[in-house]
Amino acid sequence: MVHYGHSNQLRQAKGMGDYLIAGVHTDAEIAKHKGPPVFTQEERYKMVRAIKWVDEIVEGAPYVTTLETLDKYNCDFCVHGDDITLTVDGKDTYEEVKHAGRYRECKRTQGVSTTDLVGRMLLMTKAHHSNMSNPDYQQHTDNFGKGPTGRSPWTGVSQFLQTSQKIIQFASGKEPQPGDTIIYVAGAFDLFHIGHVDFLEMVYKQAERPYVIVGLHFDQEVNRYKGKNYPIMNIHERTLSVLACRYVSEVVIGAPYAVGKDLLDHFKEPKKRGVFRTIDSGNNLTTDDIVQRIIENRLQFEARNQKKEAKEMAVIEAMKKREAQDVTEAATESSH
Repeated sequence: MVHYGHSNQLRQAKGMGDYLIAGVHTDAEIAKHKGPPVFTQEERYKMVRAIKWVDEIVEGAPYVTTLETLDKYNCDFCVHGDDITLTVDGKDTYEEVKHAGRYRECKRTQGVSTTDLVGRMLLMTKAHHSNMSNPDYQQHTDNFGKGPTGRSPWTGVSQFLQTSQKIIQFASGKEPQPGDTIIYVAGAFDLFHIGHVDFLEMVYKQAERPYVIVGLHFDQEVNRYKGKNYPIMNIHERTLSVLACRYVSEVVIGAPYAVGKDLLDHFKEPKKRGVFRTIDSGNNLTTDDIVQRIIENRLQFEARNQKKEAKEMAVIEAMKKREAQDVTEAATESSH
C-alpha cells in the first residue's frame, strides 16, 4: 500500500537532502519478498508521484538497494525507516549501502503499517462497528484525545496518536493569494488511494492557479453514510493522507456533510453562487474495492501478516542474543 506512514518517511528523507528520488518495487518483487501487494504497481507509481516531497520516481526499483543502484541515479545516499526489512531469505536489504556509509535512517510512523491496515480490513468481515448503541461507542464519537493504546470503536484497531506538530509538518502553511481560484471538495477520503489522487488531480487542473481545500468528514459522519465498519482510517490519519498530496493546499478537519453559505464565506468564496461543478476523475476505484481485494485474498493476506511478524520476531530475538553475548564478553574482559 501507499499510506501516510510512507509519506512521513519521504518527508523526513527530503529534509536530509535537496532532491528526492523514490524507488518503487514491482508487484513481482513484493510478492516474492513480502506477499501479495494491495495496490498494483501502476497505482503505486502514480500515488508516490503525487506525494508532495517526491521529486522523481524510479519504476521497478530492485528490492535490495545496492551501491550500483545509488550510482546509477546519482544519489549520495539512501534513506529507510528504522524498521527491519528483510529479503525472502532473511538478509538485511540495506547491508551493502550501510557498510559503504551511504545509508541514513528516518523514524517510522508509530501506529500505522500496511500490515496494520490490512489487519483492519480483515476485521471488516467481523463487526467492529456493530456496537453503535454501546455507551462506550458514544464516548468516542470523534476520536479526539485517544491514548496510544486506545482502540477506537470507529476505526477498530487504530493506535495512531495525532499531534499538532505532525499536522504542521504535513501542512503547506500557504494562504490563498490574490488571483488564486479557491476550490472546495469534501468527503471521507478513507484509505487514501489512486481513485482519490486521480480525482484531486482533475480538481487541481480546473484552474490556472488552484488552491484546493479538502473537507474531511468526522468518523461518526462517515459511519452514518457509509455504514458497516467504515471508516477504516480515523480522522487524524485521513487528514495526513490528504495533506501529503501535492494537489491539496488545505484541509478542513471535521467538515460539515452539507456545504452551507457560512463555509463558502469562510473561505472568501466569491459571492456569485452557482459555483458547483461535478468532475469525472476517469477512475471509478473506491475504498470498498480496496477492501474487496483484501477480503478476496483473505487467506493470502493473513498468511502474509503472520509470516512478516514471525520473520521480524526472529530478527529481534537474534539481536537480543547478540547484545547479551556482547555484554557477557565485555564482563569477561573486564574481570581479567
